[in-house]
Amino acid sequence: MERGRGFDDYEPEPVPPERYVDRYGFIKQNVNSSSAKDGLPRSREARRVRKWRKMIGVGGSDWKHYVRRKPHVVKRRIRKGIPDCLRGLVWQLISGSRDLLLMNPGVYEQLVIYETSASELDIIRDISRTFPTHVFFQQRHGPGQRSLYNVLKAYSVFDRAVGYVQGMGFLAGLLLLYMSEEDAFWLLVALLKGAVHSPMEGLYQVGLPLVQQYLFQLEHLVREHLPKLGEHFSREMINPSMYASQWFITVFSYSFPFPLALRIWDVFLFEGIKIVFKVGVALLKYCHDDLIQLSFEKLIYALRNFPEDAMNPDLLLPMAYSIKVSRSLSESKIKYEKKHGKAKAITEA
Repeated sequence: MERGRGFDDYEPEPVPPERYVDRYGFIKQNVNSSSAKDGLPRSREARRVRKWRKMIGVGGSDWKHYVRRKPHVVKRRIRKGIPDCLRGLVWQLISGSRDLLLMNPGVYEQLVIYETSASELDIIRDISRTFPTHVFFQQRHGPGQRSLYNVLKAYSVFDRAVGYVQGMGFLAGLLLLYMSEEDAFWLLVALLKGAVHSPMEGLYQVGLPLVQQYLFQLEHLVREHLPKLGEHFSREMINPSMYASQWFITVFSYSFPFPLALRIWDVFLFEGIKIVFKVGVALLKYCHDDLIQLSFEKLIYALRNFPEDAMNPDLLLPMAYSIKVSRSLSESKIKYEKKHGKAKAITEA
């Protein structure tokens, strides 16, 4: 099969001049949007970049040594946010994907050019739904859509048991905004196969077994940390599957503001899935007083459309970091195993 079958005709579609493109490449109709204002003052950002460059070394050569010597410094700096100009490299270093790439030369090219996938038509159908307002993916059959197709097709061949599931497009799309096709592919492999943290592939297997476990654990957390809201959800017959599935399947990259999604991904790649639970509980806690007054239909809408102030990374993330979840996640995992059988339970990081 030829590279990128189904994308033979390149049709450039320039962005109309009246539309604003934010610093991340998303097209905005409102120039005064929060994304336009996002970012640190240049002098402060420059100091952060210098610290990070010193920490990781040339091409990441000093990274492992620094992490071993000063893990708490690394954790603190990652939680403050990785400088955008270094984000792609650091994500590869903390995920273990750089090592996978070096150990498998030529494998990605083989998968893209010479292998065929049963998921090709499904991937092509979904391509335009991934970050449709980003300039890199807007052009029909353009370079962004070609790259996304290649990465998803390659993974569907690499792991035929998982193949392709729609939510995977947002993971691959986010990665492609910060690295090459091959780098994005191996980071996807690192995540789903568990190079550093526990495997994510259960999020995309038939029946979404890991999604079911995580939703069970999230409900347990809500009842523990926000008992009044948990009771209100029960009365209104609200369960996490109605609002939180995409939190886990796309790690908040589907509908959350991009600056917030990036900050979450910084921590997610270093600390694992626990940050998704922490952010989820923090969101509910932030909006607690409003949510507890709403009836079913309005509650569903509110849980899928959080207010802009709740999405401020500098307010939401410190709240999330303060929430302790490890013990509760361990306990609820055991309960899930007893209820559904160990064969259906997926190991959680």
